[in-house]
Amino acid sequence: MRRHPGRGEAGREVSRPPAASERGAEIGRRIGVGLMYGLWRPRVLGAWRVPATGPVIFAVNHSHNIDGPMVMGVAPRPTHFLIKKEAFTGPLDPFLTGIGQLKVDRASVDRTAITRALGVLESGGVLGIFPEGTRGEGDFAALRAGLAYFAVRSGAPIVPVAVLGSTERRGRLIKALPALRSRVDVVFGDPFDAIEGVRSSDTGGGGRRAGGTGRRTRGALDEATERIRKQLAAHLENARRLTGRQETLE
Repeated sequence: MRRHPGRGEAGREVSRPPAASERGAEIGRRIGVGLMYGLWRPRVLGAWRVPATGPVIFAVNHSHNIDGPMVMGVAPRPTHFLIKKEAFTGPLDPFLTGIGQLKVDRASVDRTAITRALGVLESGGVLGIFPEGTRGEGDFAALRAGLAYFAVRSGAPIVPVAVLGSTERRGRLIKALPALRSRVDVVFGDPFDAIEGVRSSDTGGGGRRAGGTGRRTRGALDEATERIRKQLAAHLENARRLTGRQETLE
């Protein structure tokens, strides 16, 4: 029996999560530009290192709630962040979904979130990940395996992103936010591959397409995670040196 496209056995429909909106992510980027530059003084270094086309994974350190919105606002391309489901409450739920952000349940293997995230990369988009899994010191000291999985599975290059200064000064009126007009540095690093010596195919347009390596064993993911950790730690150290924040613990 011939199956209908998009259907499984006996013609049953195979449900697939809706694709993240690229147009929505671009709208989110424009909103972020206005808010981030209006409220604070972002200084962006290395944005030219972000590939102009093709799939990319932003690996962002995470020490403050504004780190994600800050990267969305200053990045040269619209970004789809994996965000904990707890943030999708009330009016924020349709808003975050509308601007192309991805809800993820951190307490379980969220296959819907995984499928949607891989879909972003398969369509040549930018996926944003906080590889530490939760807000903390923002020093990339402890990484979860999720970043390595997406990078190895898709073959997309990783661009390390260091956000520095978001925890340095608290606001007077809203202490949960950085002081208004304070400087926040965002430093983009050179793209690199999760597994050394493995590069995905060129698209011919200056970007790269998701190709994957086929190596998704636990050993391969552990190897990739350690390589990623070293690359991110080196980028953070370099970012602190470039911005003069060597003594600042984010």
